[in-house]
Amino acid sequence: MTYPNPLIPGFNPDPSVVRVGDDFYLATSTFEYLPGIPIYHSRDFVEWTQIGNVATRPGQIEVENVPTAGGAWAPTIRHRDGVFHLVVTDAFGRGTLHFTATDPAGPWSDGVVLDGIDGIDPDLAWTEDGTAYITYSGLGVNPALPTFMSHRGMLQARVDLDSGRALEEPRTVWSGVGGKFPEAPHLYRIGEWWYLVIAEGGTERGHSVSVARSSSPEGPFEPAPGTPLLTARGTDRPVQNTGHGDLVLGPDGQWLIVLLGVRPRSMTQAFSALGRETFVTTLEWRDGWPVFEPVQLNPRPASGYREEFASHLGPEWVAVRRQPESVGSVTGGALVLRADGSSLSDPAPAFLGRRQQHQTAAVTARVSATDGVGGLAVRYDERFHYSIVVGAGRIVARACISGFERVEELAFDGDSVELELSSAPPQGDPFENPTSDLVTLAARIGGERRVLLKVDGRYLSSEVAESFTGRVVGVVALEGEVSVDWFAYEGSNE
Repeated sequence: MTYPNPLIPGFNPDPSVVRVGDDFYLATSTFEYLPGIPIYHSRDFVEWTQIGNVATRPGQIEVENVPTAGGAWAPTIRHRDGVFHLVVTDAFGRGTLHFTATDPAGPWSDGVVLDGIDGIDPDLAWTEDGTAYITYSGLGVNPALPTFMSHRGMLQARVDLDSGRALEEPRTVWSGVGGKFPEAPHLYRIGEWWYLVIAEGGTERGHSVSVARSSSPEGPFEPAPGTPLLTARGTDRPVQNTGHGDLVLGPDGQWLIVLLGVRPRSMTQAFSALGRETFVTTLEWRDGWPVFEPVQLNPRPASGYREEFASHLGPEWVAVRRQPESVGSVTGGALVLRADGSSLSDPAPAFLGRRQQHQTAAVTARVSATDGVGGLAVRYDERFHYSIVVGAGRIVARACISGFERVEELAFDGDSVELELSSAPPQGDPFENPTSDLVTLAARIGGERRVLLKVDGRYLSSEVAESFTGRVVGVVALEGEVSVDWFAYEGSNE
């Protein structure tokens, strides 16, 4: 069977998947965005629907004051005896957390801190007698501990999930074959063997999947011949940075691995505008080892949506370091945002957005700013963002690039206007314009499209922003109250 790739497009890194009967559930990282940790569902492994999020209430993940790229890192989702379990790192926040739910759509529990587990990318596995193991990457992310930001390789401990504590001092387990930053362990009992699947080489171009096995979940682990077994490093494949994989038996009995990757563009495949996305590829078992197929690019057809705001916001909408309801709400058939004195350059702006899912995309919205200033924005983080807003007698387009700003504006005496933010591949000689895309900020006034600013898109890429996230497009309020009558998105992968 041929699967679409990316499987789940846009900012959806560090995927973990579990099969329950004929249903598949997949979770990804969200870092400083809330609600945190989306849960996607599929029955055919082709069409996926976001059915909810894990962190939907204050306190479940403490991202309010984490630095950029802190927060929810690398969840693992599993199922046992009718209960869904999810373990995740709340980096620079609460620590290693264990959530449970009987319905993966939620609500999920408040989350128990796993005492004695200091690291990232936790995995959860059980033996037949119910002994629970947490295997994790030993990067310390608790500023209060002496291990902060030191890496101790792969670690593992038996845990009591009810009390939330390690039952022993963590032991060192197999950490790969020498690639930098071993991370993302997943431990499985398949047949007579325990398999340990990890990532190494860093989450950039050297990313890879390595595999070892043992007769015991505690090791010692024997590496697969020729490991790492899956990587795009040193190739010109359109999908790069492939790694951080999780195995699952697919709907047709074919073994699969979901993993992260990026779709870089420009003359030298230098810039990944959408950040790390979820991909999938197949594997076969030969002589007791998995053999992976390279990750193939197979993007979905062009698609789009239009939000008329007839009811509450769906689970796809996110805010930065706070829940969306603290920023705005659906009222009277419109999305109303309330400014609080923050800007897009602040850690928690009055911004609501959705992931950009296509390499070529256009977002338009009808914005009314009778008593405020606001409009459209695309964000990587507080240092890298572009916006076009209306209010106070003018329309202003702004590009912010880590301390530098470019601003264009025009006078406008109305209260309501259609704004546009679009992304398209550059035209002409790639030697003269080596970039991921061009971003256009425009307004439609009296039937005429007025372009205020065209900006190089490379600055909103994971390589330039050095971000773990991706582009999020949405609406922002800078002053007063702003009403969004509708919000439309059209995208393709041309």
